[in-house]
Amino acid sequence: MNISGTSTTTGTTSTNSSDIQVDTMKKSIDTQEQQALKIIESSTEQSKEMTAQKTGMGNSLNLMA
Repeated sequence: MNISGTSTTTGTTSTNSSDIQVDTMKKSIDTQEQQALKIIESSTEQSKEMTAQKTGMGNSLNLMA
């Protein structure tokens, strides 16, 4: 983010505004990427747990089956 060029000219102002918008978009994309990774990790873990339970290697065994 380029805040040092805060003069009254239109060119500098639009550049600073553009820099801020780009920075905001990058942060938004980073946040979305982190959320997507959390979802993938969670679904992978759930899949592992389901597979373990189906094969009898899970935490809770169904002895009545």
